[in-house]
Amino acid sequence: MSFFYPNPQNDMWRIMGQIFYGDKMRFVEQGAKTGFCYEEIVAFCQEKGIAIFDTAQAVIRLQGNAADEHLEIVERTDTTALLQQIPLCHDICCTGGKAAQTLAETLQSDMPKAGEYIKTNLADRTVRFWRMPSSSRAYPLSFDKKVAAYRQMFQAIGML
Repeated sequence: MSFFYPNPQNDMWRIMGQIFYGDKMRFVEQGAKTGFCYEEIVAFCQEKGIAIFDTAQAVIRLQGNAADEHLEIVERTDTTALLQQIPLCHDICCTGGKAAQTLAETLQSDMPKAGEYIKTNLADRTVRFWRMPSSSRAYPLSFDKKVAAYRQMFQAIGML
């Protein structure tokens, strides 16, 4: 996979397009049913200062999909070391339950409720640890409600 959230059944890039450009199709590759505009997504993330990384360095897919219940975390990401490379980062957003659970275990902290954050200390600073609803269409929340939740987070962070 060339980048994060490449599956056309995942709405992350539609959510971002809707929030930042008022166009959920902004990052969808025109004329293709199965792709996103990789170069535009990378440029967007760089322009907005959005860094994306996994909460785990190694996982085992117990079945042929990425469903949370079918992922075994083998090695968690060293989030402290990662954040030491990004000194201006003060918010971490997990986009689903397994990612949030993995980060909470790594931080030895509580897990925030979906759509909310908790403050925690990490890499010599206080960061807000957000747990957002999954952008997967398998997650039972409407697209509009996901957009509203993510918009609220970006507003609180000061990006909108």
